Amino acid sequence: MIIIARKVEVVPFCEQWVTMFAEEAEKLKQVFGAQCLRIYHIGSTAIPGMSAKPIIDILIEVHHIDHVDRYNKAMAALGYQAMGENGIPQRRFFQKGGDERTHHVHVFPTGSGHIVRHIAFKEYMIAHPEEAKAYSCLKEELAKQFPADMESYIKGKDAFVKAKEKKALDWYKQKQQGWIGVE
Repeated sequence: MIIIARKVEVVPFCEQWVTMFAEEAEKLKQVFGAQCLRIYHIGSTAIPGMSAKPIIDILIEVHHIDHVDRYNKAMAALGYQAMGENGIPQRRFFQKGGDERTHHVHVFPTGSGHIVRHIAFKEYMIAHPEEAKAYSCLKEELAKQFPADMESYIKGKDAFVKAKEKKALDWYKQKQQGWIGVE
């Protein structure tokens, strides 16, 4: 068996990512119908000015995670491959584009802490452009250092992401409680 490593590509922010999210979100609303509570644009492509892998990350909040597998066939019709939980319990993950991925869809049940985690990180980075710039630079450097090693690229970001995620969650909770102003 031959294993082909995915290329690590990090590109400058593209305004079109917002449109790509909106267009895909409409298609996903049609698939999930009333099961879908909210759809969020998450990840680096959702942060203005952030360099990113050109893959649109979408989070769908649903009523019942155990009902999501019913939509695998409809997702396949849109070009998505169902990946099950893919390492995160109570999640359903879909990817589109094979080795040339264009979209990732993360589906979580309402009340999941993963929803808050993703939203907090995104909003924190938007509200703290110096942190976003540091993250952007780190990703660019790691992509240069590991152009054909996705695993090392991801490991290289891990400590930074975990530290910022903790700060983001604390910041977001304070913001939700009205302790800090909306920026």
